[in-house]
Amino acid sequence: MQILIKDAQVIDPGNIMGPKDVLVEDTIIAKVAEPGQAGASDARVIDGRNKILTPGLLDIHVHLREPGHEYKETIETGLKAAAIGGFTAVCCMPNTKPVNDNSQITRFIIDRAREAGYSKVFPAGAITSGSEGTTLAEIYDMKNAGAVAVTDDGRPLENAELMRRALEYCNGLDLPVFVHAEDLSLANHGAMNEGRWSTFWGIPGIPNAAESVMVVRDIALSELTGGRVHFCHISTAESIEAIRQAKKRGARVTCETAPHYFTLADEDVREYDTHFKMNPPLRSEADRQAVIEGLCDNTIDLIASDHAPHSEVEKDLEFDRAAFGIIGLETSLSLSLGLVHSGFLSMEALIEKMAKAPARVIGMDNDIRPGNPADLTLIDPDHELTIDPDTFASKSRNTPFGGRQVRGCAWMTMVDGRVVHQI
Repeated sequence: MQILIKDAQVIDPGNIMGPKDVLVEDTIIAKVAEPGQAGASDARVIDGRNKILTPGLLDIHVHLREPGHEYKETIETGLKAAAIGGFTAVCCMPNTKPVNDNSQITRFIIDRAREAGYSKVFPAGAITSGSEGTTLAEIYDMKNAGAVAVTDDGRPLENAELMRRALEYCNGLDLPVFVHAEDLSLANHGAMNEGRWSTFWGIPGIPNAAESVMVVRDIALSELTGGRVHFCHISTAESIEAIRQAKKRGARVTCETAPHYFTLADEDVREYDTHFKMNPPLRSEADRQAVIEGLCDNTIDLIASDHAPHSEVEKDLEFDRAAFGIIGLETSLSLSLGLVHSGFLSMEALIEKMAKAPARVIGMDNDIRPGNPADLTLIDPDHELTIDPDTFASKSRNTPFGGRQVRGCAWMTMVDGRVVHQI
């Protein structure tokens, strides 16, 4: 089967830019040509005029919850949500039940994703057995089964010596170590950012230092071992500055932030609404501005959603007792396009942060070129919509963005030559 995406504005940073026709045959990209030159008279035509064709967007920080927490999300519902959000692939975190700390669970996740038939999945395995922070997990076996990174996400690895050994071991396997940077003793069971607004609401606070001291520690361990550290969901000015200086020294560190950290601040927390509770928490307006600056100067390499589904039972509680986390797969692109419409990032820079940089972190080639898998996202940058959680494919509804007006979305998502979402 042939599909011709015609007259689209292709943005593939470092590869191709400009109006092109892209011909897809079966599962691969067959031809990239000037408009009208693809030579495929019998192909199904998809009109790409006034739209932007990009390498498939990749979200490298997603919680799919299966196995073990299927009441929150399943691999199928999570990957359908990813497709609607424009993501042709996601990297899922290992904090399932049981934890993805061995090759059998890694293969289970990949097989379930294949059965679902939406976006692809690249699992991250646990650093330690059971994510308990005591002994290294079966990292070599998980890599052979398809894991692309390791992390104890959600449970910071507090033992610095064990973190060092993990970095040394993973360096030999060319695997990045994803870091949830949090000093639990400093976080001290807090529930929102420590500052004026935590005092106003009477909610226990989490200081910026709870994140930044662990960032500094793991930068030092990366420099000691030569291992690749990727910092998840960076939220503070201090962390961003530490990473900025580490990069100048040549440290092998990368980092991500999430849309809520450049869109919202702690002053937006409303009336104990637990949809605004996530970890790390929404920080100060100064931190929000620092996140935007970090995106603009490329200190922050990429944008990931940290999609964290929870049921109403876990969110409809007192603020300090409710679960941390919000969903983001179906809102991430639209919210991130706000950076383009506001003039902070070019469209090229945004695609770099949502497609190309994530692919580099996990060692994936997603260039739009003949022979590569036809994993493509077609974006309508001007489509206006109102975020409505009741229409989400995700099982969960825990978002602070319900009712928000946004501009731009994924018009079509293609995985291995199959259109898995189209408006």
